Amino acid sequence: MSAKLKISVITAVRNRVATVGEALDSVRSQSWSNVEHIVIDGVSTDGTLELLEGRRNEIAILASERDSGIYDALNKGIALATGDVIGLMHSDDLYADEHVLADIGTAFLNPDVDAVYGDLDYVSQDDTRRVIRRWRSGEYSPDRLARGWMPPHPTLYLRRHVIERWGGFDDSFRIAADYDVILRYFGRGRIRPAYVPRVLVKMRLGGESNRSLGRVLRKSREDYAALRRNNVGGLVTLARKNLSKIGQFF
Repeated sequence: MSAKLKISVITAVRNRVATVGEALDSVRSQSWSNVEHIVIDGVSTDGTLELLEGRRNEIAILASERDSGIYDALNKGIALATGDVIGLMHSDDLYADEHVLADIGTAFLNPDVDAVYGDLDYVSQDDTRRVIRRWRSGEYSPDRLARGWMPPHPTLYLRRHVIERWGGFDDSFRIAADYDVILRYFGRGRIRPAYVPRVLVKMRLGGESNRSLGRVLRKSREDYAALRRNNVGGLVTLARKNLSKIGQFF
């Protein structure tokens, strides 16, 4: 499908030689033709950079330099992006099928839409066909933020002007900068989103925020700080946010 609207997809990667090729394949397979794929490598040492260099013709912009973490790397990608719409493809993730960006791009043809999001499947590391958790986000309403709702961040695409107005990731948050930025856009920014009611992204389980009890506790502290900073809620909102995950297993 050809399209005038350009979608920039940003991938931040470090030492993911086993999965980043699938992420590249997933972006390249999209039927929406006007796609700019930007890959920011954090000086990988496991063969990732060599793989990326070998597929340089599939990548609009490839940079490899040291960074202070994934959010710093994503901010670098955002600064390089030239698309009308900006979203992410993590190096462990995949689009659900080849029409995901077409569905997102079509939703953005409505000039009143500032953001588009959908549903997410958490899948097995070894078999992406095996679904472990299903995140069905549903339609947005402002009061849902205070009840712990958020869209799955890997499915969220934003018009450039939203990021220019409200900023990128605050990398003083080591784990929860994605939650902070969502609260900023949806809460303080009062953006107008559109929900695509289907799975857009498959995300391999094993994320940074859940790798140890210490990181889970830090994630909760950062989530609470993001809620207070953006005047969305407090401990009750945090509790509801965490409890909402239970239903994703059924």
